[in-house]
Amino acid sequence: MSQAIENVCIIDDDAVYINLVTKIIELKRLSQSVMVFNNGKEAIDFFYDSLDSNKKVDVPQVIFLDLNMPVMDGWQFLDEFSKIKDKIKDKIDLYVVSSSIDLRDINRAKSIDAVSDYITKPLKSGDFEKILE
Repeated sequence: MSQAIENVCIIDDDAVYINLVTKIIELKRLSQSVMVFNNGKEAIDFFYDSLDSNKKVDVPQVIFLDLNMPVMDGWQFLDEFSKIKDKIKDKIDLYVVSSSIDLRDINRAKSIDAVSDYITKPLKSGDFEKILE
């Protein structure tokens, strides 16, 4: 199987979830690399840095974003990311991945232009295959 996706980004503070997702992606060879940020602040700092034309940064093609994290949660990340998304040259598909089944969260996330879809945890192996292939 060829890897159409070079780089996947996970923004989540749950170490078990991160480990599981990373293993699935590696075992199924769905991406060449996985970058991890433990909160939205770390991630948004990375994306702001990627806008610096003097730096060569491999921006991910797919982002899996949790909503509930310390420091900067997923909602705050989305607010900041929406401000710079159009300045990023590469196309990025952003999936909100949350254990929340609250329709207000789902509808709010889907109403944000930067969000490709809302997926509820726990994700299954097939979910990643559909997204990353």
